[in-house]
Amino acid sequence: MVKKITYSEPQLIELITNRDQTAFSYLYDNYYRALFIVIFTITKDKELAEDVLQNVFVKIWDNFDKYEKSKGKLYTWMLNIARNAAIDSLRNKHEKIKNNIQEPDDFVYYKNQLFVEDTNHNTIGLKDVLKSLTDEQQQIIDLAYFQGYTQSEIAEKLDAPLGTIKTKIRQTLLELRKITKD
Repeated sequence: MVKKITYSEPQLIELITNRDQTAFSYLYDNYYRALFIVIFTITKDKELAEDVLQNVFVKIWDNFDKYEKSKGKLYTWMLNIARNAAIDSLRNKHEKIKNNIQEPDDFVYYKNQLFVEDTNHNTIGLKDVLKSLTDEQQQIIDLAYFQGYTQSEIAEKLDAPLGTIKTKIRQTLLELRKITKD
């Protein structure tokens, strides 16, 4: 029986910083599903999402020296890279996301299908954290981080001033930070 190697986040960061390929394989094996879900949710194209995911891990490896643990968790940093890469892939193909606002009931159903309980990773409790937000905050997070809308596009979709949307996004992110610290 082969013993499975596990790393704490600080160990993983140190090993990857030192270019340890075994640790990077561990990182891939433990995070690719979560990052794929985010990418696929934005691109809505399995093949494109797979290509973007591959590019995301290359970008993570090539730019790992830019990760600053004082600014946030490793998973959050990788999630932002994946999200931005997915959005860029859509923009590069001159595709625009059109009329993808889902009704709250559809949104919850869709999200429940995508999120798989994973007891080994930072995705633990993500559904519970999102449920603790108001419906409006959930909609803003969905549009901005799961569907890839820009702040301007969100303002247009919700028929609200851009400044208001920026404020609501900031308030929602602060609320998420507060919830996850508790």
